[in-house]
Amino acid sequence: MTEMPPGLMVSAPASGTGKTTVMLGLLRALAEDGLVVQPFKSGPDYIDPAFHFAAAGRASFNLDTWSMEDGLLNAIGQRAEGADIVVAEGSMGLYDGVATEGLSGFGSSAETAARMGWPVVLVVDAGGQAQSAAATALGFRAYRPELPFAGVILNRVASPRHERLIRRGIEAVDIPVLGVLPRRGDLTLPERHLGLIQAVEHPDLETAIAGYAQFLRAHVDLDAIRAAAGSAPLAGSRVMPKPPAQRIALARDAAFSFTYPHLLDAWRAAGAEILPFSPLADEAPDAEADLVWLPGGYPELHAGPLAAAERFRAGLRAHAETRPVHGECGGYMALGAALIDKEGMRHEMAGLLGLVTSYETRKFHLGYRRAVLTSGMPGLAPGAALRGHEFHYSTILDQPDAPLAQVADADGNPVPETGSVRGNVTGTFFHLIAEESA
Repeated sequence: MTEMPPGLMVSAPASGTGKTTVMLGLLRALAEDGLVVQPFKSGPDYIDPAFHFAAAGRASFNLDTWSMEDGLLNAIGQRAEGADIVVAEGSMGLYDGVATEGLSGFGSSAETAARMGWPVVLVVDAGGQAQSAAATALGFRAYRPELPFAGVILNRVASPRHERLIRRGIEAVDIPVLGVLPRRGDLTLPERHLGLIQAVEHPDLETAIAGYAQFLRAHVDLDAIRAAAGSAPLAGSRVMPKPPAQRIALARDAAFSFTYPHLLDAWRAAGAEILPFSPLADEAPDAEADLVWLPGGYPELHAGPLAAAERFRAGLRAHAETRPVHGECGGYMALGAALIDKEGMRHEMAGLLGLVTSYETRKFHLGYRRAVLTSGMPGLAPGAALRGHEFHYSTILDQPDAPLAQVADADGNPVPETGSVRGNVTGTFFHLIAEESA
C-alpha cells in the first residue's frame, strides 16, 4: 500500500466553463510557491497533459476508469511519489461517462476523484445566472454524497453585485467558495477541431500560463485550496504496458504528437529505446529500429509537406519490407494511399496501406473503443483485447485491406473503423490506451 500526496480534482458541470485555465493557473501558482506539483488528466485526452507539463514542470499522465484496470491505475498513480500536492483535471462534466461499465468504471472524472481520494474543486460558469449557481453546486455535491467535495470556484463573474448575489445563494447551502474570477475575454486558449491547439504551437504559452497564475493569485484562496486536498492510499498490484519492441522509431513533430504519456513512460521504464524522428522535416526512421510507430496528430494540416517528404516515405517503405510499421489515427492516414484535405485536394501518402481518407466532407468520430485483434500488431498477438479512444473528423473513402480487429464502442455496438493490415503494416483509428489482462 502506497500513501499518495494530497490532491484535488478540478472539474466542472460541463465543458467550456474555463476549468483548463483554472487548472494551468493553479499548477503554476502552486509551483511558484515552491511546491512539487504532480498533474494528472482524467479521461482519454492526449493534448492537455503537454499544457500541464508546461505549467507544472512535471510530466502529466492520464487516468481513465473505463479503459484502465486497477493495476494500471495504481501504477500511473504512483507517478505522484515525491510530489507535495496532486492536481488533476477532469474531462467534460464531473459525472459524465458512458452507459456500460468498463474495466474499472464508466470513465467519469467523479470515479477518478473517488478512487484517488481527491476532493473536487468545481469550476462553475456564473455567466447568465446568480443565486441559481447555488442550485448547480448543491446538486453536484449531493448527486454522489460520498464523493469528497472541496468547494467551488466561480468563473466569469460580471460585477461585485453579481458576486454578492451568487455568494448569498452558495453560503445558504454551506458550500465553500474558494475563488471568484471576474469575467475576462482574454483568458482563453486557442482551439481547433480536436480542442486546444498543441502546447508546442501556442505562440507564447509561458506568458499565458504566467498570466493565468497571476490572475488566480488575485482571485482565489490558495491556502484554502491546499488545505482542502486529500488522498486515498494506492492498494493492489501495479502493472504498466509492455513495450511493443526494443528500439522504437517514433514520429514526433507537429503532425504526429498524440501519444498517451503513460505508454511512452512504460516503454522507457521497461528498457525500450525511443528513437524520435520528424516526417515533416523529411527524416527517415532510424534504420536500426525494430518498429516504426506513427502516432496520431494533424496530418490533414500538413498533407502537402508529408506528400513531398521523399526520404521519410522511402524509409518507411524500406522498413516495412522486413519489420513492423504501425500507425494510429493520423499516423494510420499517413500510411494510406491518399489523404484529401478540406479544400478537396488529394495528397499521396506512404501507400503502405490502401486507406483513402477525406476531410472535404467532415464526419465526427468520438468515443471509447474495444478492439479484439483478428491479426497481430506490434507486441500484441491475434485475440488480444485492447482498450482505446477514437477522435477525428475524417471520412473513409476506401479501406481495401484486411481488417485488423473487430471493434466496438463503449456499449458494445460494432463500429466500421476496424483498422487495416497489409504485410508488416498495421493501422487503427483508435489510440491505444491499454490491453486487457487475460
